[in-house]
Amino acid sequence: MTTELRRLRNYIDGEFRDAADGRTIEVINPATGEVYATSPLSGQADVDAAMEAAAAAFPAWRDTTPSERQKVLLKIADAFEERAEELIAAEVLNTGKPTALVASEEVPPMVDQIRFFAGAARLLEGRSAGEYMEGMTSIIRREPVGVCAQVAPWNYPMMMAVWKFAPALAAGNTVVLKPSDTTPASTVLIAEIIGSIVPKGVFNVICGDRETGRAMVEHPTPAMASITGSVRAGMQVAESASKDVKRVHLELGGKAPVVVFEDTDIEKAVEDISVAGFFNAGQDCTAATRVLVHESIHDEFVAALAKAAAETKTGQPDDEDVLYGPLNNANQLKQVAGFIDRLPAHAKVEAGGHRVGDKGYFYAPTVVSGLRQDDEIIQNEVFGPVITVQSFTDEAQALEFANGVEFALASSVWTKDHQRAMRMSRSLDFGCVWINTHIPLVAEMPHGGFKKSGYGKDLSAYGFEDYTRIKHVMTSLG
Repeated sequence: MTTELRRLRNYIDGEFRDAADGRTIEVINPATGEVYATSPLSGQADVDAAMEAAAAAFPAWRDTTPSERQKVLLKIADAFEERAEELIAAEVLNTGKPTALVASEEVPPMVDQIRFFAGAARLLEGRSAGEYMEGMTSIIRREPVGVCAQVAPWNYPMMMAVWKFAPALAAGNTVVLKPSDTTPASTVLIAEIIGSIVPKGVFNVICGDRETGRAMVEHPTPAMASITGSVRAGMQVAESASKDVKRVHLELGGKAPVVVFEDTDIEKAVEDISVAGFFNAGQDCTAATRVLVHESIHDEFVAALAKAAAETKTGQPDDEDVLYGPLNNANQLKQVAGFIDRLPAHAKVEAGGHRVGDKGYFYAPTVVSGLRQDDEIIQNEVFGPVITVQSFTDEAQALEFANGVEFALASSVWTKDHQRAMRMSRSLDFGCVWINTHIPLVAEMPHGGFKKSGYGKDLSAYGFEDYTRIKHVMTSLG
């Protein structure tokens, strides 16, 4: 018996369309390894159409009042709540994530984030008008930047779509959004929901591969390009955008250090860190994957962490006992396995280190000890359910190891010593420092890194302001 594949389509100028040349991509359910849908492989003609629609819609959307845009975003949030079951089902097909976790850990924050930006639409602030030159009054205006080309990743397809479109629309921009080629289903559903609320052309979705994204970034219409993805992709976007001086917003890779001092409550730290490292199969730029432990508690901590890994389950979306589902695609499974296969002789696999089953892209919760600072698995992002452990002797060495990578997105410090926690938070070169916790995010606080983790902020008023430009207006009083 042959199951008919779903047919996903682009959403351009208020209507669903196939790719202009009819090309498609097969979409695979990572929990089964089986094709469940086709989506458009959009080319230049599709990008041109989407950009033209967004540009045509921009003047009217720009000129809406903040209160009008707030009402629209609140309607979108309400619609997300009303259609939550559909969104959850689409995301589970996209990613293979546990259904219960998508329902509890993704949809509620997404709705909250949309409502946050609905409120932010009415709180754009600038310096007050004033006379800084005799006979002249100066005014600061904050304005939308224009059309935004946005590329979302496959690890959190729905939530990252929200992080992109919500602040952009709230600020008065129009959007052309591309999901990953492996996870288009939930974004196409989002287009259906938003399209019933906003004027045509304000929000557009085009599906495709890396070349589709490149065409979007290189297109002359967008004033801003925003991407969440790999460092390599971010560098390519920055280079392409530089040719016509587009504004760029980059949220790239991470290699979060988790610094555990000798006064830490080991049982609680292990419990929290294992969840923060293995959640979403470790496919999170902020995941607690690089643990640094004081030498006096190293062996005890490693044993406890290995035990926690052995007790952590991965499996199918409908299994309520699992913490995480599969890796997103066959290439990612190969990448994660490759890191373990290439481990140096001095490394020791304390738990896991192997694929789970032969159906789908599941990988066991893995703990690796005995590592050195220059090892590949320490310096590069694995993006899988793998936690590495290193030993340090004192605070200075902990900082040296923690900061000694090219990524600088997130970090955490585990200690009962408040002064030490403050010293560490000052010296850790990362966009976020958690103390005695790891991975919580709220809409009101910024998310974004330094160094090769990119620049620009998601969430918060800072993320909202990234989608605006500043204009100085001076008028003569004479």
